[in-house]
Amino acid sequence: MDCDKCGKPAKVHLTQLVGGKIKKVALCNECAADSGVTDPTGFALADMLLGGEGEQKVASVVPRPPRKSRACPDCGFTLDDLKRIRRFGCGNCYEAFREEVQDMIRGMHKGTSHCGKVPDGLMEMRQRKLRLEELRARLDQAIAAENYEEAAGLRDEIRQLEEDMSKSETPS
Repeated sequence: MDCDKCGKPAKVHLTQLVGGKIKKVALCNECAADSGVTDPTGFALADMLLGGEGEQKVASVVPRPPRKSRACPDCGFTLDDLKRIRRFGCGNCYEAFREEVQDMIRGMHKGTSHCGKVPDGLMEMRQRKLRLEELRARLDQAIAAENYEEAAGLRDEIRQLEEDMSKSETPS
């Protein structure tokens, strides 16, 4: 595919849904840099996607005038930039805009902590492995303390757990 601006081979492909229709722009690396695609503070895809039904025109991106807003101390990314493009300038922006990000997350999700999803059986297997590690550590302590009766009980429990784990890992 060729660049929509200059005709060179395109390396950057942008897609946006505008008014219920998909608009696409293909740019070479040079035109992408000139349009501000690589600069998160000066790029807006909507500014590039102009034109009617079957035709695409690429507009140059006009940098927006800076507003007075709180900024990240490391990269200078402002709260207005965050609200406009919904991306961060650097890793420290998460700390700089902590309250705003938490409000955004609360609006999108049920809570502010991610628990994730665990495939069936994986959590049980993980708990068994943690239990096995705990038993082995207790076994080492019992042996070091010369408490051989406790050590024998722990050894038997470890063997039983390892046996159960090997049965569950073997497909039926």
